This record gives sequence, structure tokens and C-alpha cells, in this order.
Amino acid sequence: MSTVLVIAFILLVTNALAFYFVRRYYQRLLKRELGKAQKSERLKSVFLANVSRSLRKPLNAILGYSNIILAEENKDLHASQVRDLVSLINADSQQLLGFIGQLLELSNYEGSMPSFTLIEVNLAELMASYRREAMNVTRPDVSVVLRSDLSPHCKATLDTNFMHQLMMHLLTEAAKNTMKGDIMVNFKYERHGLKVAITYGGVGKTDLLTEDIYSFLQKEDAMMLTKDNSRFGLSICKAIIDALGGELDFETGNGSKTVASFWFPCKMRDKHKR
Repeated sequence: MSTVLVIAFILLVTNALAFYFVRRYYQRLLKRELGKAQKSERLKSVFLANVSRSLRKPLNAILGYSNIILAEENKDLHASQVRDLVSLINADSQQLLGFIGQLLELSNYEGSMPSFTLIEVNLAELMASYRREAMNVTRPDVSVVLRSDLSPHCKATLDTNFMHQLMMHLLTEAAKNTMKGDIMVNFKYERHGLKVAITYGGVGKTDLLTEDIYSFLQKEDAMMLTKDNSRFGLSICKAIIDALGGELDFETGNGSKTVASFWFPCKMRDKHKR
């Protein structure tokens, strides 16, 4: 009888401990998810408050200039006056278009911890597609060159949406700062992950890496910086890299060269050239 009681007691204690640790695990999990949701809601609230003014300003300007042109009493406007008004409409339309572009970028980013959809892709082909896209925004005397010691058949498992945001933000920033020469893109396997380094002439926005996306969007003029989207783009890059558990870095050499690099854990196969 005593043996049965001992076994029953052991089972009772074991079940109690199992229940305690399982409950504690799910409590931590719930707390973490709740924190993520709360931060996401705060981010949305700050963002929406910012959006209202950013949308109204260019739209009101466009409507105002259009009404001047369409008003009956202004039928005798000179061609030069009409051109000036149309130029103002065009400038505000460009600002609005840039703002909408930033909205689309932000729509791919949810709170401080994006949800990644990982798929396996041919890495060389993926990087070549970024090169072709980047060539559309470079100056005539600038080339984008890819270098890698990886096999052209190397497969990487990553989120292509976020990878595209990372690469194109950094390549666009490089294109803006490179007057002539090459933009070198080197990608390799390092520390069980993918390391990409983009080297170009000029000075990049190294001072922006200390700012996270939440702090950035709290600024009154954050979404109005359409002439300098690098601030917005690099804030998103930093958020993505942080969520991946990776590293984002800028190095400058005497104001004549910048190396923008990032690394994040990434499963890769067929890495070696045959």
C-alpha cells in the first residue's frame, strides 16, 4: 500500500511540476505576444496621427492651384502663369507620390517584429534581379557589379519581400551618392548566415542607424521627408535586420567611400562552386 502511495505522490508532484512549467511557459509567451501587439498598436496610432497632415497638405495645394486654373475669372491667365501653376501641381503630386510609396513600404512592416515568410531561392539569380533594378536609378557613368565566391547554384532560404526592401533601399542610397565608377555588391556565406556588403563612392547616411522605426515615426515631419527617403528606408532596414537577429553597419573612409553591409542568419545549401 505504501508503494502505491509513493507512486501516486510522485505522479502528483510530477504532474504539478509539469503543469507549473507549462503554465509559466505560456504566460511568458502570452506576455511577449501582448507586448508585440501593444507596440504595434502604438506604432499605428503615431503613424495615423502623422498621416493626416502629410496627406492634407499636398492634396489641398493641388486642389487650390487647380481651382485657380479652372476658375472662370482666370480664363485670361498667360501661358507662363499656367505653366508656373502646373509646375507647383507637379511638385506637390511628386510629394504625394513619394508619400504613397512610403505608405506601401510601411504596409510591409508590422510593428517591431515582422512575420517572415521564408522560401528557398537561387541566390545568384535573386541578386542579379536587384542589380538590374538598381541600374535603372544609377547615373550613366555608374555600374553595379556583383561579386561572390558562392556557387551560382547556391540556394538560400529567406523572405524575398524583406530582402528586396533591404537591397533596394541600400542600392538606391548608393546610387544617389555615386557620381561615377562602380557600386560593388559582394555577397557570401558567413557565420551560418548571409553577408552582403555594398561599396560605393561618397558618404552614406551613417548617422541614421541609431534611430529605430518607432522613434522615427514619432517625428512630426517623418512622413514628409519625400526628398530624402533614405531616412525612412534605413529605419525600415534597421527594423528588419533587428527582427532577423542580424547586423546592419556603415563604414566610411575619408568621405570618399562608403561600405553598407548587413548580415543575418540564413540557411544556405550548394554553396561551393563545382
